[in-house]
Amino acid sequence: AKRVNIPPKVLTLVRGESLINDASGLVAFNYAIAAVVTGYFSLRDAALNFTYMFIVGAVLGLTLGLVIDWIGFILRKKGIRDATFHSLLQILTPFIIYIVTEELFHASGVIAVVVAGIAHAAITEHTSTMLAKEKVISENVWSVLLFVLNGVVFILLGLNIPLSMGAAVASEDINNWLAIAGVLVIWLGIFGIRYVYSYSSTAVQYLIAKRQGAEVPSIKSSLLISLTGVRGAVTMVAVLSVPTLLASGEEFPQRSLILFIATGVILVTLVAATLFLPLLCKTDKAPDSTARQLDFNAAMMRIFLATIKRIRQEITPENELVADELIGEYKRMVKRIQNEDNSPETQVYLKKLNEMKYKGLRAEADYLRDARENNRIDPVVYEKFEATLDRREEALSNDVRFSVRYFLAKTLRLWHQFRRHFKQEPEKLKATINTVKELQINAFEAAIASLEQEQLQPQNQADVEIIAAVILGYQGMIRRLARQRSENREADEVLKEELRIKAMDSERQEIQRMYES
Repeated sequence: AKRVNIPPKVLTLVRGESLINDASGLVAFNYAIAAVVTGYFSLRDAALNFTYMFIVGAVLGLTLGLVIDWIGFILRKKGIRDATFHSLLQILTPFIIYIVTEELFHASGVIAVVVAGIAHAAITEHTSTMLAKEKVISENVWSVLLFVLNGVVFILLGLNIPLSMGAAVASEDINNWLAIAGVLVIWLGIFGIRYVYSYSSTAVQYLIAKRQGAEVPSIKSSLLISLTGVRGAVTMVAVLSVPTLLASGEEFPQRSLILFIATGVILVTLVAATLFLPLLCKTDKAPDSTARQLDFNAAMMRIFLATIKRIRQEITPENELVADELIGEYKRMVKRIQNEDNSPETQVYLKKLNEMKYKGLRAEADYLRDARENNRIDPVVYEKFEATLDRREEALSNDVRFSVRYFLAKTLRLWHQFRRHFKQEPEKLKATINTVKELQINAFEAAIASLEQEQLQPQNQADVEIIAAVILGYQGMIRRLARQRSENREADEVLKEELRIKAMDSERQEIQRMYES
């Protein structure tokens, strides 16, 4: 796929459909074999039994998959984080699910394993319970297993070709030319069905969601989907499971012809895909490898931003203060990288970011000015706030870091000035500090409201993420002001260390993703 540059969307679609199609196809194939072997077939019984095997298999796969994932989660929570153990558990999971489903409930173990795999992938994607080391080990082990199993299938194919071909050619009951024609007709049938289904489904989706920008039906995409449906491992496994004898003891009818046709279809689909896929994909030139590789700063930026996103997902009422501190550390690293990057795109981004921060400052100033005019703020306090706003605005104009740490340093300085001003009246000092905090929080909320209005403006639709980043900064400062730090500094450090471990895990995962892509 990588060599011929097949579009990712086509690959995803083909891989997704093969999961259910191959699983249900194996179940249906078993019914056909059973009917030939026993000489009895009832459409009603087969339909009911198929429904039972499919539904029960899916339910058991989902249930057992969730249970095993839950066990893994509990073990990690209890401190059992050995990557080798969890990787082994993950490898054994499909075998456990298959055996339980087939032997105890007589349902489809293949369907159960497929559903369990889908559920596991969804859980892993949304919860990120796997550690990076475990993820790397598991993916490498599965990669090796997949390579070995594919190799075994093609070894079986190579061993089977002389036997099946020889038996079919030597048989007087089989017309060789008709057998070859049968291979071509079946391949054309597979190709045609896949093409018609792919094109018609895309056309229907386009007609339904035309106004939402649905994809226009494409002959090329449909041809790619048709060609990438290569018959291989599942076809080989299915045909090799055909018994040699019937229940009556007679030889299975036309077994050699079945092997010949199945082997021929596999070979034709492989050859067709090898010949035509590069021709269809040749206009979609793969980007130069050097161009695809990120430079160091871009890679670090991507890692830090992914880590910030992960930390935000882990915020709870207990750890929000230390989470904001940790996010602040990563933001400072991002800022350093941005300052080193002189590319036009980065400069445009920073300019727009400062514009939005400036609008937030103007909203704060408007709120404080209104509070002063309505006598809701002491003149001395207002003067200090105004001076702080001026310094922050100056910092923006000089492209200096506008951060939580910068603001808190100024606020602490302001409070120390209040302490000196009201040092004879402790109660008044406490009340004033609370008033200052409340006013500052209200000013921040006014800035957030103003920025949210900016998000709704048509001319700012391209800058929604930039505005959201500024809003998140304000929300973090509000949390810092609204909550007092826990008196148990040691407990805070434990919470911060837990978050830092998750942050490091996120960094390793992002590095692995970049390496694989």
